Amino acid sequence: MAVPAGVTSGAGATTAAGGSSPGRGRHVRSKNKRFGLTPGRAWLLIAPTLVILAIVIVYPVVRALVMSFSKDPGLDPATGMFVSGGSAGFANYTHWILQQCTSASGTLVPCPPGTLGSQFWGAVGNTAFFTVVTVSIEVLIGFAMAVIMGKTFAGRALLRAAILIPWAIPTAVTAKLWYFIFAYDGIANRILGTNILWTGDAWPARFAVIIADVWKTTPFMALLILAGLQMIPADVYEAARVDGASAWQRFTKITLPLVKPALMVAILFRTMDALRMYDLPAILTEGNPATRTISILVVEQIRQGFNSAAALSTISFVMIFVVAFILVKFLGANAVATQDTQRKGAGR
Repeated sequence: MAVPAGVTSGAGATTAAGGSSPGRGRHVRSKNKRFGLTPGRAWLLIAPTLVILAIVIVYPVVRALVMSFSKDPGLDPATGMFVSGGSAGFANYTHWILQQCTSASGTLVPCPPGTLGSQFWGAVGNTAFFTVVTVSIEVLIGFAMAVIMGKTFAGRALLRAAILIPWAIPTAVTAKLWYFIFAYDGIANRILGTNILWTGDAWPARFAVIIADVWKTTPFMALLILAGLQMIPADVYEAARVDGASAWQRFTKITLPLVKPALMVAILFRTMDALRMYDLPAILTEGNPATRTISILVVEQIRQGFNSAAALSTISFVMIFVVAFILVKFLGANAVATQDTQRKGAGR
Protein backbone atom coordinates (compact mmCIF):
# COMPACT_ATOMS: atom_id res chain seq x y z
CA MET A 1 0.00 0.00 0.00
CA ALA A 2 1.32 3.44 -0.93
CA VAL A 3 2.43 5.67 1.88
CA PRO A 4 0.90 9.20 1.83
CA ALA A 5 3.20 12.12 1.13
CA GLY A 6 4.86 13.56 4.22
CA VAL A 7 4.57 10.28 6.17
CA THR A 8 7.48 7.88 6.54
CA SER A 9 7.62 4.61 8.30
CA GLY A 10 9.98 3.61 11.05
CA ALA A 11 10.89 4.80 14.51
CA GLY A 12 11.65 8.35 13.33
CA ALA A 13 8.34 8.81 11.48
CA THR A 14 6.87 12.31 11.20
CA THR A 15 3.22 12.98 10.47
CA ALA A 16 2.01 15.31 7.73
CA ALA A 17 0.61 17.64 10.37
CA GLY A 18 4.12 18.18 11.76
CA GLY A 19 3.66 16.23 14.99
CA SER A 20 6.62 14.55 16.68
CA SER A 21 6.88 10.80 16.72
CA PRO A 22 7.64 8.68 19.79
CA GLY A 23 11.13 8.14 18.43
CA ARG A 24 11.82 11.88 18.33
CA GLY A 25 10.41 12.28 21.85
CA ARG A 26 12.81 9.63 23.14
CA HIS A 27 15.66 11.42 21.38
CA VAL A 28 14.81 14.77 23.05
CA ARG A 29 14.50 13.16 26.48
CA SER A 30 17.82 11.43 25.96
CA LYS A 31 19.46 14.70 24.96
CA ASN A 32 18.01 16.55 27.98
CA LYS A 33 19.20 13.79 30.27
CA ARG A 34 22.68 13.97 28.76
CA PHE A 35 22.91 17.70 29.66
CA GLY A 36 21.38 17.15 33.10
CA LEU A 37 18.07 18.94 32.30
CA THR A 38 15.87 16.51 34.17
CA PRO A 39 12.61 17.71 35.79
CA GLY A 40 14.11 17.22 39.22
CA ARG A 41 16.93 19.65 38.43
CA ALA A 42 14.88 22.37 36.78
CA TRP A 43 15.30 24.55 39.86
CA LEU A 44 18.98 24.92 38.95
CA LEU A 45 17.94 27.15 36.03
CA ILE A 46 16.21 29.68 38.29
CA ALA A 47 18.58 29.35 41.25
CA PRO A 48 20.79 32.33 40.21
CA THR A 49 17.71 34.57 39.91
CA LEU A 50 16.43 33.42 43.30
CA VAL A 51 19.81 34.15 44.89
CA ILE A 52 19.89 37.67 43.44
CA LEU A 53 16.31 38.36 44.58
CA ALA A 54 17.15 37.08 48.05
CA ILE A 55 20.14 39.43 48.28
CA VAL A 56 18.36 42.47 46.85
CA ILE A 57 14.88 42.05 48.39
CA VAL A 58 14.64 39.38 51.09
CA TYR A 59 17.76 40.32 53.07
CA PRO A 60 16.95 44.06 53.38
CA VAL A 61 13.38 43.26 54.47
CA VAL A 62 14.51 40.74 57.09
CA ARG A 63 17.28 43.07 58.25
CA ALA A 64 14.81 45.94 58.63
CA LEU A 65 12.48 43.75 60.69
CA VAL A 66 15.34 42.73 63.01
CA MET A 67 16.42 46.35 63.42
CA SER A 68 12.86 47.46 64.18
CA PHE A 69 12.87 45.30 67.33
CA SER A 70 16.20 46.71 68.56
CA LYS A 71 17.00 49.82 70.54
CA ASP A 72 18.94 52.68 69.04
CA PRO A 73 22.36 53.34 70.61
CA GLY A 74 22.32 56.21 73.08
CA LEU A 75 22.59 57.27 76.70
CA ASP A 76 20.96 55.14 79.37
CA PRO A 77 18.74 57.49 81.44
CA ALA A 78 19.33 55.41 84.58
CA THR A 79 23.14 55.27 84.48
CA GLY A 80 24.05 58.09 82.13
CA MET A 81 26.33 55.68 80.26
CA PHE A 82 26.37 55.13 76.52
CA VAL A 83 24.76 51.80 75.57
CA SER A 84 24.90 50.06 72.21
CA GLY A 85 21.24 49.08 72.13
CA GLY A 86 19.67 45.70 72.79
CA SER A 87 16.20 44.29 72.42
CA ALA A 88 13.41 46.86 72.32
CA GLY A 89 10.42 44.58 71.88
CA PHE A 90 7.55 46.55 70.40
CA ALA A 91 8.76 49.85 71.87
CA ASN A 92 9.72 51.26 68.46
CA TYR A 93 6.25 50.50 67.10
CA THR A 94 4.39 51.91 70.10
CA HIS A 95 6.61 54.97 69.87
CA TRP A 96 5.00 55.79 66.51
CA ILE A 97 1.52 54.31 66.75
CA LEU A 98 0.81 55.41 70.33
CA GLN A 99 3.12 58.44 70.09
CA GLN A 100 4.99 57.49 73.26
CA CYS A 101 8.45 58.85 74.00
CA THR A 102 10.92 58.04 76.76
CA SER A 103 11.43 60.77 79.32
CA ALA A 104 14.70 61.63 81.06
CA SER A 105 13.71 59.35 83.95
CA GLY A 106 13.14 56.41 81.61
CA THR A 107 9.34 56.38 81.78
CA LEU A 108 7.01 56.51 78.78
CA VAL A 109 5.23 59.82 78.27
CA PRO A 110 3.27 61.34 75.37
CA CYS A 111 5.68 62.71 72.79
CA PRO A 112 6.05 66.49 73.19
CA PRO A 113 4.77 68.66 70.31
CA GLY A 114 7.42 69.23 67.66
CA THR A 115 9.15 65.89 68.10
CA LEU A 116 9.05 63.36 65.28
CA GLY A 117 7.06 60.89 67.38
CA SER A 118 4.22 63.37 67.75
CA GLN A 119 3.98 63.86 63.98
CA PHE A 120 3.22 60.27 62.95
CA TRP A 121 -0.55 60.46 62.57
CA GLY A 122 -0.28 63.88 60.97
CA ALA A 123 2.06 62.39 58.37
CA VAL A 124 -0.34 59.48 57.84
CA GLY A 125 -3.18 61.94 57.29
CA ASN A 126 -1.14 64.00 54.82
CA THR A 127 -0.12 60.88 52.91
CA ALA A 128 -3.70 59.61 52.69
CA PHE A 129 -4.96 63.06 51.67
CA PHE A 130 -2.41 63.43 48.88
CA THR A 131 -3.06 59.89 47.67
CA VAL A 132 -6.85 60.17 47.48
CA VAL A 133 -6.94 63.66 45.96
CA THR A 134 -4.12 63.28 43.43
CA VAL A 135 -5.13 59.82 42.22
CA SER A 136 -8.77 60.89 41.83
CA ILE A 137 -7.86 63.98 39.80
CA GLU A 138 -5.32 62.08 37.72
CA VAL A 139 -7.85 59.37 36.85
CA LEU A 140 -10.39 61.92 35.61
CA ILE A 141 -7.93 64.04 33.62
CA GLY A 142 -5.97 61.00 32.43
CA PHE A 143 -9.13 59.33 31.13
CA ALA A 144 -10.06 62.45 29.17
CA MET A 145 -6.53 62.71 27.77
CA ALA A 146 -6.56 59.02 26.79
CA VAL A 147 -9.86 59.40 24.94
CA ILE A 148 -8.48 62.38 23.01
CA MET A 149 -5.19 60.63 22.21
CA GLY A 150 -7.11 57.57 21.01
CA LYS A 151 -8.89 59.49 18.25
CA THR A 152 -7.51 59.79 14.73
CA PHE A 153 -6.57 63.33 13.70
CA ALA A 154 -3.67 65.25 12.21
CA GLY A 155 -0.83 65.76 14.67
CA ARG A 156 -1.86 62.93 17.00
CA ALA A 157 1.71 61.63 17.33
CA LEU A 158 2.96 65.11 18.24
CA LEU A 159 0.22 65.49 20.85
CA ARG A 160 1.10 62.14 22.46
CA ALA A 161 4.77 63.08 22.64
CA ALA A 162 3.98 66.49 24.15
CA ILE A 163 1.67 65.00 26.79
CA LEU A 164 4.35 62.57 27.97
CA ILE A 165 6.98 65.29 28.52
CA PRO A 166 5.98 66.09 32.16
CA TRP A 167 6.18 62.42 33.08
CA ALA A 168 9.66 62.13 31.57
CA ILE A 169 11.03 65.00 33.67
CA PRO A 170 12.73 63.82 36.91
CA THR A 171 10.66 64.46 40.02
CA ALA A 172 13.38 66.58 41.65
CA VAL A 173 13.49 68.84 38.59
CA THR A 174 9.69 69.06 38.57
CA ALA A 175 9.65 70.03 42.24
CA LYS A 176 12.21 72.77 41.71
CA LEU A 177 10.35 74.04 38.64
CA TRP A 178 7.11 74.39 40.58
CA TYR A 179 9.03 75.87 43.52
CA PHE A 180 9.94 78.83 41.32
CA ILE A 181 6.37 79.03 39.96
CA PHE A 182 4.90 79.12 43.49
CA ALA A 183 7.49 81.52 44.89
CA TYR A 184 6.16 84.64 46.60
CA ASP A 185 7.09 86.75 43.56
CA GLY A 186 6.66 83.85 41.15
CA ILE A 187 4.44 83.28 38.14
CA ALA A 188 1.44 81.97 40.10
CA ASN A 189 1.03 85.06 42.27
CA ARG A 190 1.68 87.40 39.34
CA ILE A 191 -0.97 85.75 37.16
CA LEU A 192 -3.53 85.52 39.96
CA GLY A 193 -2.67 88.93 41.38
CA THR A 194 -2.30 87.50 44.89
CA ASN A 195 0.29 87.41 47.66
CA ILE A 196 -0.12 83.78 48.76
CA LEU A 197 2.69 81.96 50.55
CA TRP A 198 2.28 78.82 48.45
CA THR A 199 5.09 76.89 50.08
CA GLY A 200 4.82 78.41 53.57
CA ASP A 201 1.18 78.31 54.61
CA ALA A 202 -0.51 74.98 55.33
CA TRP A 203 -3.29 74.65 52.77
CA PRO A 204 -1.60 76.58 49.96
CA ALA A 205 1.39 74.24 50.37
CA ARG A 206 -0.89 71.20 50.13
CA PHE A 207 -2.55 72.56 46.99
CA ALA A 208 0.87 73.32 45.51
CA VAL A 209 1.96 69.70 46.02
CA ILE A 210 -1.29 68.41 44.50
CA ILE A 211 -1.01 70.65 41.43
CA ALA A 212 2.62 69.71 40.82
CA ASP A 213 1.96 66.00 41.30
CA VAL A 214 -1.08 66.01 39.01
CA TRP A 215 0.88 67.85 36.33
CA LYS A 216 3.69 65.30 36.44
CA THR A 217 1.94 61.95 36.79
CA THR A 218 -1.33 62.42 34.88
CA PRO A 219 0.44 61.45 31.60
CA PHE A 220 1.34 58.11 33.21
CA MET A 221 -2.32 57.43 33.95
CA ALA A 222 -3.30 58.55 30.45
CA LEU A 223 -0.75 56.21 28.89
CA LEU A 224 -2.00 53.14 30.74
CA ILE A 225 -5.66 53.98 30.11
CA LEU A 226 -4.91 54.59 26.42
CA ALA A 227 -3.44 51.10 26.19
CA GLY A 228 -6.70 49.71 27.55
CA LEU A 229 -8.83 51.79 25.17
CA GLN A 230 -6.88 50.58 22.16
CA MET A 231 -7.68 46.97 23.08
CA ILE A 232 -11.42 47.58 22.54
CA PRO A 233 -12.45 46.45 19.00
CA ALA A 234 -13.88 49.21 16.82
CA ASP A 235 -16.67 46.96 15.55
CA VAL A 236 -18.13 46.84 19.08
CA TYR A 237 -18.80 50.57 18.93
CA GLU A 238 -20.10 50.27 15.38
CA ALA A 239 -22.57 47.58 16.42
CA ALA A 240 -23.73 49.76 19.32
CA ARG A 241 -24.31 52.69 16.95
CA VAL A 242 -26.34 50.49 14.63
CA ASP A 243 -28.45 49.38 17.59
CA GLY A 244 -29.14 53.03 18.41
CA ALA A 245 -26.99 53.39 21.55
CA SER A 246 -26.21 56.97 22.53
CA ALA A 247 -22.69 58.26 23.22
CA TRP A 248 -23.30 58.05 26.98
CA GLN A 249 -24.59 54.48 26.70
CA ARG A 250 -21.56 53.46 24.63
CA PHE A 251 -19.30 55.01 27.27
CA THR A 252 -20.99 53.40 30.29
CA LYS A 253 -21.84 50.02 28.73
CA ILE A 254 -18.79 49.44 26.53
CA THR A 255 -15.85 51.72 27.30
CA LEU A 256 -15.89 51.61 31.10
CA PRO A 257 -16.39 47.83 31.51
CA LEU A 258 -13.79 46.92 28.87
CA VAL A 259 -11.20 49.44 30.00
CA LYS A 260 -11.60 48.50 33.69
CA PRO A 261 -8.57 46.12 33.83
CA ALA A 262 -6.16 48.76 32.54
CA LEU A 263 -7.83 51.46 34.63
CA MET A 264 -7.58 49.50 37.88
CA VAL A 265 -3.95 48.58 37.21
CA ALA A 266 -3.19 52.26 36.60
CA ILE A 267 -4.93 53.19 39.86
CA LEU A 268 -3.01 50.46 41.72
CA PHE A 269 0.40 51.59 40.44
CA ARG A 270 -0.32 55.27 41.02
CA THR A 271 -1.75 54.67 44.51
CA MET A 272 1.30 52.71 45.62
CA ASP A 273 3.54 55.44 44.21
CA ALA A 274 1.58 58.21 45.95
CA LEU A 275 1.76 56.40 49.30
CA ARG A 276 5.56 56.54 49.00
CA MET A 277 5.68 60.22 48.02
CA TYR A 278 8.86 61.89 49.24
CA ASP A 279 10.91 64.05 46.89
CA LEU A 280 8.14 66.27 45.50
CA PRO A 281 6.87 67.70 48.84
CA ALA A 282 10.33 67.59 50.41
CA ILE A 283 11.83 69.81 47.71
CA LEU A 284 8.79 71.91 46.84
CA THR A 285 7.78 72.97 50.36
CA GLU A 286 11.19 72.51 52.01
CA GLY A 287 10.01 70.68 55.14
CA ASN A 288 6.65 72.34 55.70
CA PRO A 289 4.92 70.20 58.40
CA ALA A 290 1.62 70.48 56.52
CA THR A 291 3.10 68.45 53.65
CA ARG A 292 5.18 66.00 55.67
CA THR A 293 4.48 62.45 54.47
CA ILE A 294 5.47 59.12 56.00
CA SER A 295 8.49 58.80 53.69
CA ILE A 296 9.72 62.25 54.74
CA LEU A 297 9.27 61.26 58.38
CA VAL A 298 11.32 58.10 57.80
CA VAL A 299 14.21 60.08 56.30
CA GLU A 300 14.14 62.59 59.16
CA GLN A 301 14.13 59.77 61.72
CA ILE A 302 17.11 58.08 60.04
CA ARG A 303 19.19 61.10 61.09
CA GLN A 304 18.29 60.36 64.72
CA GLY A 305 18.12 56.57 64.87
CA PHE A 306 18.10 53.77 62.32
CA ASN A 307 16.18 51.21 64.36
CA SER A 308 13.23 53.45 65.06
CA ALA A 309 13.22 54.43 61.37
CA ALA A 310 13.17 50.73 60.47
CA ALA A 311 10.02 50.31 62.55
CA LEU A 312 8.41 53.27 60.80
CA SER A 313 9.40 51.84 57.41
CA THR A 314 7.82 48.52 58.38
CA ILE A 315 4.60 50.28 59.36
CA SER A 316 4.63 52.11 56.03
CA PHE A 317 5.18 48.83 54.18
CA VAL A 318 2.24 47.18 55.95
CA MET A 319 -0.02 50.12 55.13
CA ILE A 320 0.91 50.02 51.44
CA PHE A 321 0.49 46.24 51.36
CA VAL A 322 -3.00 46.46 52.87
CA VAL A 323 -4.07 49.11 50.36
CA ALA A 324 -2.68 47.09 47.45
CA PHE A 325 -4.38 43.93 48.73
CA ILE A 326 -7.74 45.72 48.91
CA LEU A 327 -7.36 47.09 45.39
CA VAL A 328 -6.40 43.70 43.96
CA LYS A 329 -8.76 41.50 45.97
CA PHE A 330 -11.92 43.55 46.20
CA LEU A 331 -11.73 46.32 43.59
CA GLY A 332 -10.56 44.28 40.60
CA ALA A 333 -7.04 45.65 40.15
CA ASN A 334 -5.89 42.17 39.06
CA ALA A 335 -5.87 42.66 35.30
CA VAL A 336 -5.30 38.98 34.49
CA ALA A 337 -8.20 37.74 36.62
CA THR A 338 -10.52 40.46 35.28
CA GLN A 339 -9.73 39.61 31.68
CA ASP A 340 -10.25 35.89 32.33
CA THR A 341 -13.66 36.65 33.85
CA GLN A 342 -14.61 38.75 30.84
CA ARG A 343 -13.58 35.97 28.45
CA LYS A 344 -15.65 33.42 30.34
CA GLY A 345 -18.63 35.77 30.27
CA ALA A 346 -18.23 36.32 26.55
CA GLY A 347 -18.01 32.56 26.00
CA ARG A 348 -21.42 32.04 27.52
